[in-house]
Amino acid sequence: MSFPLLTATAAVPAVGAILTAAVPAARRTAAKWLALLVSLVTLVLAGIVFARFEPGGDRYQLTESHSWIKDFGVRYELGVDGIGVALIALTALLIPFVILAGWHDADPLETQSKRWRPTQGFFALILMVEAMVILSFEATDVFLFYILFEAMLIPMYFLIGGFGDRAHSGTDENAAAQRSYAAVKFLLYNLVGGLIMLAAVIGLYVVAGNFSLTEIAEARANGSLEMASSTEKWLFLGFFFAFAVKAPLWPLHTWLPNAMGEATAPVAVLITAVVDKVGTFAMLRFCLGLFPEASKWATPAIVVLALISIVYGALVAVGQRDIKRLVAYASISHFGFIILGIFAMTSQGQSGATLYMVNHGISTAALMLVAGFLISRRGSRLIADYGGVQKVAPVLAGTFLIGGLATLSLPGLAPFVSEFLVLVGTFARYPVAGIVATTGIVLAALYVLVLYQRTMTGPVKEEVRSMPDLRPRELAVVTPLIALLLFLGVFPKPLTDVVNPAVRHTMSDVQRTDPQPEVPVQTVEAAK
Repeated sequence: MSFPLLTATAAVPAVGAILTAAVPAARRTAAKWLALLVSLVTLVLAGIVFARFEPGGDRYQLTESHSWIKDFGVRYELGVDGIGVALIALTALLIPFVILAGWHDADPLETQSKRWRPTQGFFALILMVEAMVILSFEATDVFLFYILFEAMLIPMYFLIGGFGDRAHSGTDENAAAQRSYAAVKFLLYNLVGGLIMLAAVIGLYVVAGNFSLTEIAEARANGSLEMASSTEKWLFLGFFFAFAVKAPLWPLHTWLPNAMGEATAPVAVLITAVVDKVGTFAMLRFCLGLFPEASKWATPAIVVLALISIVYGALVAVGQRDIKRLVAYASISHFGFIILGIFAMTSQGQSGATLYMVNHGISTAALMLVAGFLISRRGSRLIADYGGVQKVAPVLAGTFLIGGLATLSLPGLAPFVSEFLVLVGTFARYPVAGIVATTGIVLAALYVLVLYQRTMTGPVKEEVRSMPDLRPRELAVVTPLIALLLFLGVFPKPLTDVVNPAVRHTMSDVQRTDPQPEVPVQTVEAAK
């Protein structure tokens, strides 16, 4: 097609970020509405991308290709498969809710240090992150993807360090120090991963002679590109390390609880529901697509790390006293499920992992944003400071419960389908790993229900007696997310139809087929 739809989908929020930042300081309300309008236009464009994608068509569609750095063979090359389309839709869907939920998070606030929170900058940074994430899901040039992979760290650093959570028990100076620590830790972890990936990107160019994902995959398929086994393994490890930091996978996860704890609730959603998905997406597109043999070689070790993430994240979540850190450790456990599904090397596991990325984004957004509304009312992130909230704010408590039940993958809500497919795919090839992974389900029920019991039930604490229920703006944020959790929980077909063909291509890349059942299925006639 002549119109560059993929470029437009990323360019709109990028241009919107510049325009939002340029709004005069006295017109901060206009900046908010402009950012919201830009995010809605982006959502419409993402919807068009989703509608125009043909699941039974070419692997990469709506492609664009232009020369960028000619001497090094770097191209501005875009294309989407079913996995990329689903994640673009997720990103574009969540950003309007992130903006609405953070409507007052960056309003001018005169602190003890006499500094003001620049509203325009806050919303401009959110739009810039959206642009980079969407473009990273579209990039089929490895070098272009690497640039975006690293560049998105800059706005995220300022969102974490410059716009922290106001609900902090310490002094203003202590809160600023904690935000700075979380932002620097986030940046350093991801920069180290990115630098290792850069070495692998250069090594890939030396071996393949270009950065095009499609050309490299085609050359490997027809035998015109041969890669030594040791070389492939080292390159795979370079890419995987960076993606495992971003994901995050144990033991590279420690930056996430700090970042989500100190960021505002909308920015915490941006981290775990949007930005971190780039890591798991890249495992499918680049690790499995570029290094199929090394992926199979590393699978046993990665499955073990994923299982540790599942159990460790859930266990630590059980013992948390901070609401936001609990959600952060729960996310570490969920990312373990996603990575387990990817490297189970079965079609059910990889389909489940992709659906998990989407459904985890929606469920975590619902839970974290409602938690943010709760925290903003009481001014505390500590679980012990709440009690009996359901008696004074029943709608808030009800939506919090639904978000929590989605987090523990209750049947009928969207994450259940994802988790079920991941476990089915894992049991088919690694039954012991499947058994260990199911402990994460039990622990999820424990930390979610204990959290709800301690905050929402029991005697009403004096500090929450005057707590207001959800306001219209907050209902406008939560209601569509809950509706999506219910819709995709009973009818996931719109997503599975798009995702499954892409998964079949990925399985073909690694030359894997689904294991045959050990007990043959008998027809009715044969049984008679």
